[in-house]
Amino acid sequence: MHTSRTLTLARLPSGVPIRTTVHAYGEGRLVDGDDGPVLDAPGDGPVVYAQAAQHGREVNGTAVLRRLHDRLTGDAAEGSGTGDAERADGPSAADLDGTLVTVPVADPLTFDRASYTTPESLDSRQPNMNRCWPGDPEGSLHERMASRLWAFASEADAIVDLHTGSPSMATHTVYMRGDDACRGLAEAFGTDLLLAEAAGDDADTEWAERGFAGKLRVAATREGIPTITPELAHSKEIVPGAVETGVAGTLGVLRREGLLGGEPDPWDGVVARNHLGRVIADDSGLFVPEPDLAVGDRVAAGERVGEVFDPTTFETLQVARADRDGIAYSVAREATVTAGATLVGVAERIDGE
Repeated sequence: MHTSRTLTLARLPSGVPIRTTVHAYGEGRLVDGDDGPVLDAPGDGPVVYAQAAQHGREVNGTAVLRRLHDRLTGDAAEGSGTGDAERADGPSAADLDGTLVTVPVADPLTFDRASYTTPESLDSRQPNMNRCWPGDPEGSLHERMASRLWAFASEADAIVDLHTGSPSMATHTVYMRGDDACRGLAEAFGTDLLLAEAAGDDADTEWAERGFAGKLRVAATREGIPTITPELAHSKEIVPGAVETGVAGTLGVLRREGLLGGEPDPWDGVVARNHLGRVIADDSGLFVPEPDLAVGDRVAAGERVGEVFDPTTFETLQVARADRDGIAYSVAREATVTAGATLVGVAERIDGE
């Protein structure tokens, strides 16, 4: 069974509603409540919540949920890239022993602008939606939007928060370090690289200063809901390979949570620490990475990863070097950089976790 409902997240100053669509597949269904749609999920079947496009330029997650919709409903749209044979062989909504709830566009404000955050004029308190979970029904625009979606996410047994990085970032899945359920969910999603992120008292000062406590993954994990954030390749561009990775990963999660039969594929990848190693631009200028440096490469502490030079005098302003042994999971490819920008992200490998 598949049902969908329009959900009003908040209202603009003019009174124009900010709307999105919620979908439910399997045992549960969406019904009209007093304040909008609610999930009616009878029985003890597990509920998985998946959303995309918290950051509006990150569109591959939306394409993932569309492809899943095509498979589960057998109603592929022309040009979707889902053929009849694929749909015939794949699972349908009737096969789900539980309920999958999806929100393809979590933040219509940033989606319409193909942006990461909203303009200050729309939300001066928190322009990044993924810094204000679980939200506040009486708060700023983004806080109200998060609160409306939290009503669905908080009922789940597991959450997949689909994001995308950029062509210069390795595909990976972030999970809460030290949480076995989150780790299992990340392995089920199946990306070769997992990034473990500490929180609370175990977090770095920088983590707290950057407001990461308001991420959906952190808020949900604190409520005992295992949550992962897959970061698929590319933004602003639908890339078939990224979509395929997202679909396969989400199906792996559905198998792990018992909505589908079978087991997710065995995982044999690399685990590293998230948000620690960042090679920062000491000054503004043009950045040229080492020609043989690619995302996913291993780098050693002190290894040269590129240089920043003055475009007017041609003077080398900085020889950029890795600050630790690890994996280069991001490399800046847009040459113009400002002081303080991240040139290369280095994830420190964790052995034995």
